[in-house]
Amino acid sequence: MNTKPDSPEPWLRGSLRDVPAIPRAVLHALEQAQEDLHKWCFSLTDVQLNERPQGLAPVAFHLRHIARSVDRLLSYAESSPLNETQLAQLQSELDPNATHDQLFAELDAALTRSAARVRALASADSSAPRLVGKKQLPATLGGLLVHVADHTQRHVGQAIITTKLLTRA
Repeated sequence: MNTKPDSPEPWLRGSLRDVPAIPRAVLHALEQAQEDLHKWCFSLTDVQLNERPQGLAPVAFHLRHIARSVDRLLSYAESSPLNETQLAQLQSELDPNATHDQLFAELDAALTRSAARVRALASADSSAPRLVGKKQLPATLGGLLVHVADHTQRHVGQAIITTKLLTRA
């Protein structure tokens, strides 16, 4: 993880040239997410991670949700249904009393696994049809991959805003 203050964002580092454009952008988005979450949220205490300033979802929720939603979305991208563990984890994303070490370990492990999964999908046809959720809504592999990046970045932004409210940064 490159966290040098003067370092360009992952997509501007000239990395991952061996990966086609769509999966490369997803990999860069996941790398950016990890760097930003570590930069902005890593110093929060267990109490702060679980706080709900102004009724917002806690930072702990966003960290769990990023880790777990990327896993779920990539399962759909791989044409796999969600398993029992994924469904159970979905119900526990807002659970209170998360700990710093547990949250960041889950996040970092999930992002590492997700990067490997995105790389495994890199050579597949991005227009290949995929089905999402209980309703089996139509999507494409490329659409799912782009949504992984988009959805992850949305929650990173929310985690950063919540952190700023907590720390008045």
